[in-house]
Amino acid sequence: MGSFGAAAVDGRHTGRPLRGIALDIGSSRTRAWAPGAGVFADVPSVPVRRGRVTDTDSQLRLLRRLAASAPGDDDPGQGTVVMLTHPVLAAPEERAATRRVVDALGPVRVISVDSARAAAAYAAPPGGGPLLVVDLGAQLTEVTLVVDGLVEDARLAEVGLDDLPESGSAPDTVAGTAADMVSDLWRHDRTGAVRGALRRGVLVTGGGALRLDVTSRLAHVLRARLRLANDPSTSVVRGAGLMLASALRHPAGSAGRG
Repeated sequence: MGSFGAAAVDGRHTGRPLRGIALDIGSSRTRAWAPGAGVFADVPSVPVRRGRVTDTDSQLRLLRRLAASAPGDDDPGQGTVVMLTHPVLAAPEERAATRRVVDALGPVRVISVDSARAAAAYAAPPGGGPLLVVDLGAQLTEVTLVVDGLVEDARLAEVGLDDLPESGSAPDTVAGTAADMVSDLWRHDRTGAVRGALRRGVLVTGGGALRLDVTSRLAHVLRARLRLANDPSTSVVRGAGLMLASALRHPAGSAGRG
């Protein structure tokens, strides 16, 4: 990987150059992004089940291959910052397990960000205001209400595209689940943010955004306009990359360290 910025550990600049990589470890695909190169890897994940790493040794070998293949000059004297995404409602022990795998790469530090804020960083419409992010993944479906750049509320279901039948179409398996979670957010919303987000348009990310039967059904049930992210299957890692680039430019002030 190439060098970007200057390293800071606990807010102190070390004077060493930094390398950076954003990682999105999904149940189906693992994607990696590097400054100056963009998404340079989009490969099948090794055992990951419903967002949880189930084979740490295999995952570490994969991440080491990705890190070694990142574009740019490799300088072992450089430090590395990893921007690591995770499901919005991932349990602390699940996040810690993934973090331990990434820590084994030997980065200076790991910055964690949830997938909804990462997607919003890449694909949120202009103008500000509350945003509903629906992530239709291979094995997880997430609905998140983002207000002023922060997660206000979220729902997660362990169902995704892998649960759809191979023959025929049953979009309600995913679309209906997502719509039910939006309805639950609405019932618990006391500020009107969900209503405002629906009027603004629902940001849809993940591989399910490419399924016309799923998105058409979701739009019909929600009676709302859907905003499909450009290249929705990589929107999370692209957004994490933008956040990483900002952190590398301002290392002492970056937020959200995991």
